[in-house]
Amino acid sequence: MASTSGKAERGAQRKIELFSGTYFAACTVGGIVACGPTHTMVTPLDLVKCRRQVDSSIYKSNTQAWRTIYSKEGLRGVFFGWSPTFIGYSLQGAGKYGFYEVFKYLYGDRLAPNANKTMVYLAASASAEFIADIMLCPMEAIKVRMQTTLPPFAHTLREGWGKVVSQEGVAGLYKGLYPLWGRQIPYTMVKFTSFEKTVEQIYKYLGKPKESYSALQQTSVSFLGGYIAGIGCAAVSHPADVMVSKLNSDRKPGEGAGQAMTRIYGKIGFAGLWNGLPVRIFMIGTLTAFQWLIYDSFKVYLGLPTTGGH
Repeated sequence: MASTSGKAERGAQRKIELFSGTYFAACTVGGIVACGPTHTMVTPLDLVKCRRQVDSSIYKSNTQAWRTIYSKEGLRGVFFGWSPTFIGYSLQGAGKYGFYEVFKYLYGDRLAPNANKTMVYLAASASAEFIADIMLCPMEAIKVRMQTTLPPFAHTLREGWGKVVSQEGVAGLYKGLYPLWGRQIPYTMVKFTSFEKTVEQIYKYLGKPKESYSALQQTSVSFLGGYIAGIGCAAVSHPADVMVSKLNSDRKPGEGAGQAMTRIYGKIGFAGLWNGLPVRIFMIGTLTAFQWLIYDSFKVYLGLPTTGGH
């Protein structure tokens, strides 16, 4: 009994007022914790995916790819590009999760309290990702160039940043922004909306309100809902993901984004837009599940409710 009381007291000490500035700041930190480490963890998958998107004949299989890279470069080679991945997706996670909570509250509670929840989720996630991608884009540009060029465009983040800025100016760091928006905004709209709706349906199926379940049970629902959401958003965003990889590795100096995409599509065709889809479904499904698990576990640790199911 004393142990339970102690836990309650610690929870009360951590109590953060919902929708306060501190609440949104906590969600922003939760996004960093959820996204930076998880994306870095799957760098080996991302490395092979990007290289196979740019050149489908470079490796016969993912296993053969990792074996080849490891034999030549060791573990460092398998995790090549981890530093721009970690920094870029930490920044993106801050914007994605933090601003999603802000816009969900702003659109759903303040501006249109009677609006359809699905429309609120879609609008909030799209708005948040628009901002998050501006934060991510420079790191994504460097990461893709490092991972998809052989020999590598650069061996370190600092080297890559210096080469892009010296050769193309700061604008070179943002030349993939439009296709990044094209990939990430639909991805995040599906990711957040399908997560919210999936979690809602899981609790409806279980037959009891979310609050009646333990924190462990609630975060388990978050993990399951995240995996289901991840499969959907991987499929929706994959053609744009291929185009981002192609643009950052094969866009000619002075070439417009539309002109470059038309030229690249002429070379790879519709089928080429789906190169690497199975590995991306596995990667994004796993990523999304762990991101929601980590994010909601972080919220629970601070005494906040998990996402969805209200």
